[in-house]
Amino acid sequence: MQNNKTVLVTGGTGYIGSHAVVELIESGYRVIVLDNLSNSRDTVIDSIFTITGVVPEFILGDIRNGALLDSVFKSHSIDAVMHFAGLKAVGESTEIPLAYYDNNVNGTIQILNAMKAAGVRSFIFSSSATVYGHPEWLPLTESHPRRATNPYGNTKLMVEGILEDLAACDNEWRIACLRYFNPVGAHGTGLIGESPAGLPNNLMPYVAQVASGRRPTLYVFGNDYDTADGTGVRDYVHVVDLAKGHVNALAYCERNAGRMLAVNLGTGVGYSVLEMIQAFEQVSGKPVPYKVVSRREGDVAACWADVALAESLLKWKAERGVRQMCEDAWRWERNFEN
Repeated sequence: MQNNKTVLVTGGTGYIGSHAVVELIESGYRVIVLDNLSNSRDTVIDSIFTITGVVPEFILGDIRNGALLDSVFKSHSIDAVMHFAGLKAVGESTEIPLAYYDNNVNGTIQILNAMKAAGVRSFIFSSSATVYGHPEWLPLTESHPRRATNPYGNTKLMVEGILEDLAACDNEWRIACLRYFNPVGAHGTGLIGESPAGLPNNLMPYVAQVASGRRPTLYVFGNDYDTADGTGVRDYVHVVDLAKGHVNALAYCERNAGRMLAVNLGTGVGYSVLEMIQAFEQVSGKPVPYKVVSRREGDVAACWADVALAESLLKWKAERGVRQMCEDAWRWERNFEN
C-alpha cells in the first residue's frame, strides 16, 4: 500500500519513534528519520528494514540545528512531521533542567519554524500524561487541569501551550498532542524495543533486566500507597498500540485542519507494580527479586487514562493486554542479550 505522503520522524531510531516508523511504513507512508543518536543506535534502521522490507532514509542530526532542518525541508517533499526527539527521564530532568528545556522546548520551536518556512502544517507531538500532575480524579480525562510537577513534564506542558497558540493564530495547522501513559513492550519480532542507556527509568525494562540476570534486584519505590497492594498503579500501553495511535492521529489531522487535538493514549486500566512483576514472572518463568524502598518524590499513587476521546475521534483502541506486553518485552530482552 502506498499513499505518496512523506513523514519526517524526529527521534525515529528511539524506542517509540522506531515503532512509529514501522507502522507508518506498513501503512504506506514514505519515512525520513532524523536523529542525533543521543539515546539510540543507527542499527535500528537495519531492524526496521528486516521488519518492513523498506529502508527509511536516515539523517544524522540535531533538532536544534535550524540550518540543518531548513536544508532537510528544502531537499525533501515532506507532508507531515512526527516529533519524538525529546529527553524523557523525569529524574534526570530535575538534575539538568536547562538541557531539557533546550532540547524539548527550543528544539520543538526550531522544528516548527522550519515547517512554517517550508509550508508544512501537519504535526504530531509526543506529549505525556505527566502534564496532568497529581490526579484530582480518575480516570484522567483530557479536560483534567494541567500542572506538571517536574522539568520534564513542564517541557511537555510548555510545548502544548506553544502548539495551542500556533493553532489559534493560523488555522492551516493540523496538530495532535498525544498524551502517553506508560509505554511498554516491544515489537513482536523482538527486533526493536526499549534499550535504555544505564539504569532503566521505567519499570518494564528494569523488570526484564532483573529477570534475565543483568541486574540483581528490582527496587520498588513505596508499598504504602492507597492502592490494593500498596504499590503504585499505572496505565501500561503496548508500544505497538501506541505507534498505531500515531498513524491514526496523522490520518485525523489530514482530515481536520484548523485545530489542535489533545488526546490520551492508554488502555484505561491500571495495574500495580506488584501485578506487573507477577505477570512478568509468569511469562518469563524467571523470578524477579525485588526490594521495597522509600517513595520517589513526585510519584502519585495511581494514574490511568480515560480513552473515550481516542476511541471516538481517532478510531483507536489499545488491543494488546498485559500478558502480551510482558511476552514481547521478554523476547526483546533475550534477543538484545544475544
